[in-house]
Amino acid sequence: MSQLQITELLPQEAPLWNDYLRTHPNANFYQRAEWKTINETEFGHRCAWLVARQAGRIRGLFPLVEIRSRLFGHMQCSLPFVNFGAPCADARDIEQALVEHACARARGRGVDYLEIRAPRELPVELPVSRHKISMSLELDPDPEVLWNAFKSKHRTNIRRVYKHDIEVRSGGGELLDDFYRVMAHSWRALGTPLYRKRYFARIIEAFGEDVRLFVAERNGQVIATAFNGHHQDTVEGMWAGALPEARGLQVNYVLYWEMIRDACERGFRHYHLGRSTADSGAESFKKKWNASARPLYWYYFLPRGGELPGLNPDNPKYRLAIRVWRRLPLAVTGLIGPWLARSIP
Repeated sequence: MSQLQITELLPQEAPLWNDYLRTHPNANFYQRAEWKTINETEFGHRCAWLVARQAGRIRGLFPLVEIRSRLFGHMQCSLPFVNFGAPCADARDIEQALVEHACARARGRGVDYLEIRAPRELPVELPVSRHKISMSLELDPDPEVLWNAFKSKHRTNIRRVYKHDIEVRSGGGELLDDFYRVMAHSWRALGTPLYRKRYFARIIEAFGEDVRLFVAERNGQVIATAFNGHHQDTVEGMWAGALPEARGLQVNYVLYWEMIRDACERGFRHYHLGRSTADSGAESFKKKWNASARPLYWYYFLPRGGELPGLNPDNPKYRLAIRVWRRLPLAVTGLIGPWLARSIP
C-alpha cells in the first residue's frame, strides 16, 4: 500500500475537498472549504486545511484555524466560531494520522494549545472535555408525524404562542439586517460579543441556497431569528436569538416548530438543534422536540503541558466581564464587540 501524504489544501483544490465531503457519512457542514476563505478574509486568521492522500486519492481532511490574540493567547482550533469541526477520513488510522500531523504542526507554530471540537469520539489519546452536547432530531417527510409525537403539553404551548399573532418568514440575504439587529440585542443580554454583520453576509454569499435565515414577527416587528446551514440531508442550527423584551412571549416555540416543519417539507432527514451545555435550560427546551443528546468531544493538545483552557462563558473568571458587557450601550458593544469576537473561538 502506498504511503499516506498530508499536505495543505491549494486554492484550486477546493472543489475536490467539497466533493469528498458531499457523500462522506462523517462529514459536516462546518468542514466545507468555504469556511477557509471566510476565516481568512473576515478575520485575517491563518488557516490550514489538511488533506491526506494515498496513491493520489483523497483519503481524509482536517480543517484548522489559527488565532493569535493578546487577550486570549495563541491557539489552533477545528473549528472556531461554529459548533464543531474535526477531521473526516476513510479510516480511523487516517484520522489518527491527521491529528498527529496537526499536533506536530501546532508545536512547530508555537501555539499554546490545539482544540479539536469533534461531533464523535476520535481514535486519539488526548485530554478531552465532554461539557458540551449536540441535540439531534430525526425528521419525517410529513411534519404531522413529529407533531403527533410531541407531548400534549408541548403542543399546547406552541398553539398558545401562535395566539400572540406570531408569524415566521424565511429567506436569505434579504433578512440579514433583521437577523443582525435581533442578534445584537440578544448577545449583549447574554454578555457575549457579536461578530460583524459582514461575517454573516460572507457566509450567505459563500453558501447560497445551503443557508437559510428565519425571522419571527409580531405586529410587524421582528422579535426572534435563526440562521441555519444545510449539508447532505441535515439541517445545522447555527445561531438563534430573541429580543430580551420578547422572551416572555416564548416565541421560540413557534420559531422552532416552523423551522422543523420547513426542514421536513424540504426533504431533510436530520436536524441538529445546535450546541448546548449539558443539563442546561437550552438542553431542556430542545428535549421537548424529542431531540436526543449526543456528547461532543473537545480534544486538547497542550505542547507545554498545563491545565485545559477555559475560554468559555461558563468559566467563573469571566463572570465580571459578562456582567459589565450586559450593561454597556448597544453602540459600544457594536463597536468593540467584533474586535473581541474574532479572538474568542
